Amino acid sequence: MTLAAMLAIDADALTCDMAETYGVLDWHTLPLPQAAVLAAGLRETSRIRMKMSGAKSDPETMLLAAITDRLGLLLWQNSEDARHGRGCPPSVFNLLLGIEGGQSGPVTGYNTPEDYEAAKARILGGEHNGH
Repeated sequence: MTLAAMLAIDADALTCDMAETYGVLDWHTLPLPQAAVLAAGLRETSRIRMKMSGAKSDPETMLLAAITDRLGLLLWQNSEDARHGRGCPPSVFNLLLGIEGGQSGPVTGYNTPEDYEAAKARILGGEHNGH
């Protein structure tokens, strides 16, 4: 990643990151090689680096969202709603990714391993190897 690429994507984000990270309010006054080194040294979670990578949120936030989802799902699985197949909590992780409604799809449970394997075979196109 180059300073020029960062500028082309979002000059304002780069300026904010330089000010926040290095306390440089007007990085344009720096010698070009120094500005380029500082830009290259910005952390992965800086505005410009996240924008360049297409990240919707920083890794820590995504991890916390995934933990929240798993905890919510564990609690829901022991509820009356779960026994009736309703009220599954929406996914915070999916909401952060911009997936419609935060849902990853309907939740299906199986009574036996054989029921699961039969459903898996249907989904995969009828291939059932007996495992």
